[in-house]
Amino acid sequence: MKKLQSDRSLYNRKIISLLLVLKILLIGIKAENRIQQGDTPIEVLIWMINQCIPVLQKAGNLEDKKK
Repeated sequence: MKKLQSDRSLYNRKIISLLLVLKILLIGIKAENRIQQGDTPIEVLIWMINQCIPVLQKAGNLEDKKK
């Protein structure tokens, strides 16, 4: 039973990690669109940082749970 829970937990962490990577990729695509629409690169960089902070916090929480 413990093995099954461990396998399920590992699977869940992999899925969550994949979704976080996908979110970062989509943030990058949105940033490119913002630059094409006329935002300055510094504005886009600030926006990206603000978008990525929650993603990085979630990834950090996953790492803490893993330990």
